[in-house]
Amino acid sequence: MSDPSSTIPTSPAPGAEADATLYLHPQTLARLGSFEMRAKHIVEGVMSGQHRSPYQGFSVEFAQHRPYVAGDDIRHLDWKVYGRSDKLHLKQYQQETNLDLMILVDSSGSMGFGSRLFSDASGHGEKKGPRGQAEWTKFDHATALAAAFSYMALRQGDRAGLAVYADEILAMTPRSSRQGQWRQIVGALSTHPVDRPTDMGRVIDQILAKLNNRCLLVIISDFFEDPAAIRSALARCRHRRHDVIVCQVVDRREAEFDFKDATPFDGLEGEARIRIDPRAIRKDYLKAFKDHQAALRKIVRSFGFDDMVVNTHDWLGPPLAAFVARRNARIKRSKMG
Repeated sequence: MSDPSSTIPTSPAPGAEADATLYLHPQTLARLGSFEMRAKHIVEGVMSGQHRSPYQGFSVEFAQHRPYVAGDDIRHLDWKVYGRSDKLHLKQYQQETNLDLMILVDSSGSMGFGSRLFSDASGHGEKKGPRGQAEWTKFDHATALAAAFSYMALRQGDRAGLAVYADEILAMTPRSSRQGQWRQIVGALSTHPVDRPTDMGRVIDQILAKLNNRCLLVIISDFFEDPAAIRSALARCRHRRHDVIVCQVVDRREAEFDFKDATPFDGLEGEARIRIDPRAIRKDYLKAFKDHQAALRKIVRSFGFDDMVVNTHDWLGPPLAAFVARRNARIKRSKMG
């Protein structure tokens, strides 16, 4: 059975208007659009909306009482408390503001790897992917995931932005909730992967320099980078009090390493070609691969961030919907104590 949520036909030619509805099947958009993505931390916003603000105001939802001080607006006095205690207290409320979502998509050389034929991924017999390639790559899957996250955010009135990066930011769409923003994001996602390495630390510094309020950062990558560098980058996000979702994209052949015959392996980020017998190194490779994933998961969760792993051979919509539902349930439970 084909996966309708993975349907991403060929992207438009340069200069042509992008049909954003082509980047995700409508069934996927309908499924995901009903979920709310809420940052775990209190976020500040720039307009009235549905997410909590750290600023105390006099609207939406009761937060706490505080003693009356000369000059306060007496309209917000709680007369019931006065009747019980003979002391003047004001009711304070939590304002609700919009969430800013910033999506970072890795387009370094390793993201160009894929072992699933595009005809299998599309379900409609197409022979070529969005950039004319025969395989459905990790970058293709990452762009679909980014489109889904941005759609959800914009659907609920939040601001969404995008940065495509490798060892630096290659393309960027500033955060906005205006009409047409999703098409702008989809257009930026038509970027080609480059044969350059990832420098997550540098990219995070570039992003943080552009953010003047706390945001939800969604980082989509294969995270084939030194764990120490990843830890350092996420620590800077935590220090700036951003919330982060880490989405690791892997290909099945990377996870299973089911190569049989001696084969030349090409480095995708400038490394030389080498010829190896995959059967001779499979055990050690799988151990190293699993150890790296475990290290990444430990780092992400040590900061209180969320993580998910998506496989290019798996359906996109159902696991993403389940992840968002679990995340929202955990946030709701934490607020209830």
